[in-house]
Amino acid sequence: MNLSEEAVLARVKALEEEVERLKAQLKEKSDGAVEERTTVSPDPVAAEIKNQENGAARKKGKKAERVFDFSVHPRRHVALRLAYLGWNYQGFAVQENTENTVEARLFEALLKTRLIQDRQSSNYHRCGRTDKGVSAFSQVISIDLRSCQYSGLGVTIPDDVEPKGSAPTAELPYVKMLNRVLPPDIRVLCWAPVQTGFSARFDCQYRTYRYYFPRGDLDVDLMAAAARRYEGTHDFRNLCKMDVGNGVLQFQRTILSASVQPAQPSHPSPSDPQQLYLFEVKGLAFLYHQVRCMMAVLLLVGQKLEAPEIIDKLVDVENNPRKPQYSMAVDYPLVLYECHFDGLNWNNEDEDGSHVLNSLHQHWTQTAVKAQVLHGMIQGLQSSATDKASSSMECWLMEGSRQRNYRPLLERPRCESLESRIQHFVKRGRLEREEGESGEEATVFRGKRSKHLHQATSTQQQGTDSAVTNMEVPLQPTI
Repeated sequence: MNLSEEAVLARVKALEEEVERLKAQLKEKSDGAVEERTTVSPDPVAAEIKNQENGAARKKGKKAERVFDFSVHPRRHVALRLAYLGWNYQGFAVQENTENTVEARLFEALLKTRLIQDRQSSNYHRCGRTDKGVSAFSQVISIDLRSCQYSGLGVTIPDDVEPKGSAPTAELPYVKMLNRVLPPDIRVLCWAPVQTGFSARFDCQYRTYRYYFPRGDLDVDLMAAAARRYEGTHDFRNLCKMDVGNGVLQFQRTILSASVQPAQPSHPSPSDPQQLYLFEVKGLAFLYHQVRCMMAVLLLVGQKLEAPEIIDKLVDVENNPRKPQYSMAVDYPLVLYECHFDGLNWNNEDEDGSHVLNSLHQHWTQTAVKAQVLHGMIQGLQSSATDKASSSMECWLMEGSRQRNYRPLLERPRCESLESRIQHFVKRGRLEREEGESGEEATVFRGKRSKHLHQATSTQQQGTDSAVTNMEVPLQPTI
């Protein structure tokens, strides 16, 4: 069809008008969508910040909802039996100058498992405290733990909590819970329910320590005879570190038994200098560094540098009131072997017991292999040694440098007397002298309370480091 020029121009104009109309419609729809988006979020960055804040608020609210409410749970007073290798720790008890202690790791585990709310309210007592490098096979603590029981020995129910109709038949698996989060060289062995007034510190009948050493060139029979002289009640001020600054003013202690014997009696090898022996001492309580000082004197006797009678002279404080200066035995062979309590029924969790054994087997394998490697090297060198003296086995268990010219103990310089040390701390305000009811003068400890010490409710001092009356700061047995 042939269109005239006027018709073509009219058609083009109509199409242009249609295009403009469609553009106008599209613009209206686009402006409406933008306006809607602007109403929801005028600024994308601000919207993202707001979303993050809302998410944080929701997360915070969710966390607040999950705060553990200890007030609705029963508590149970229990005794926990622990084993630990103390070689990598600065001692058992918590200290203000380091976090690397066994007790610090233990309380981290107790808090993480929510078995306690805090240390201050846990009614905590330790049987004894061990020094840096000292291990334990049977350390015992007493503490209040969260419980799932509403009746039974040691169970306490909050006043505003109604006992549930049916409580679980078994208590919480304390051993398993704690061993899951404790370091592998600290293990909980078992637990026992106890009366609410039970104290691991005051109710311990006796404590046993073992100190391991190689026979070497030591006269172990002479050492055994000397060890028996420790038995009985003596003043051990010359066989300990006098801790007068912490209120220890009485140094009489009772040793129930003391012996030197092979570590494996069923496999005696008298001719093997590498055979291990042990010094075992059992007592009601011990002084600071007492066992290590006792062992140091035994090592001198075993080397025939001192006679066994030196022990009788050291405990005779009337004739020898001041301690001779000598080095202690080193720390790592010492083990708190047993803390004995009458009437406790220990609960062993068999499944976790196998894990404890596996962990100890792993430690033993690594150490035994290293010891055998060293033993092989020693044997190789000894077989080629021409000088018999060069192959002798010296005693390496004394602190400090070795002295070639030995000086007998009673000929050495002496430490300060007890009276002098008491006067020193009286002048510093750490001790005070008070007059008793009958007019006699008594020394009372008034030292600063550590934030980690807790006052004992019992007035009995059995098994403590001090027998000072009216003592304001309770002390723990220590080695």
